[in-house]
Amino acid sequence: MLITFFFSVTGILLSPLLGQYNTGRYFVIGNFLIMKWLRLCCGVKLVVEGQLPTPNHPYVVIVNHQSQWETFFLQWFLYPVATVLKKELLSIPFFGHALKTMQAIGIDRSKPREAIKQTLEQGIDRLDKGYNLLIFPEGTRSPHGQLGNFARGGANIAIRAEKAIIPIAHNAGKCWPSKSRIIYPGTVTLVVGQPVATADRDPRAITQEIQDWIAEQCQRIG
Repeated sequence: MLITFFFSVTGILLSPLLGQYNTGRYFVIGNFLIMKWLRLCCGVKLVVEGQLPTPNHPYVVIVNHQSQWETFFLQWFLYPVATVLKKELLSIPFFGHALKTMQAIGIDRSKPREAIKQTLEQGIDRLDKGYNLLIFPEGTRSPHGQLGNFARGGANIAIRAEKAIIPIAHNAGKCWPSKSRIIYPGTVTLVVGQPVATADRDPRAITQEIQDWIAEQCQRIG
């Protein structure tokens, strides 16, 4: 999108003046404007149920993945946030630089063992630096109405870092379907769950609890 390109290029030029944190904030202003563009030009509205905890201490945020929509919105909504994503995105001119500035963690999905180790080490590092950590535990986008199996990486990181997990569910795929360039008018509903404590808990149990909650919310909001 032109908005993404404009903010990526100008953000790079302004970064020596703004510093890393404020450059990241500048980049996500572009994400906010993309949401406005989707509403004005495509008729995509947004309803948010629930709210993020205050004060906003760093959290591991686990979200279902249906669309490009949530990648744009959540980087603005959760800022400062480091996103776990496929490493190929970091190679996109300008856009990749913006992701690196926002402390994104690019993993090689063809090497799962290395990816798990990298996500654990770098995820804890980002949380220690005060960033929220955004994880899509399905590993890839699922069609609207479907939910893939959740990996336990997010729970493992939260336990090791002694952080709570915020689950988020949404139905963005009904307006912006996976792998589609067609955007349909409608209302995206995003549900922010209560923080899930992780101290002295089993990562399998935590992951299953969050997957069950997200599945329930996705079924409810359609």
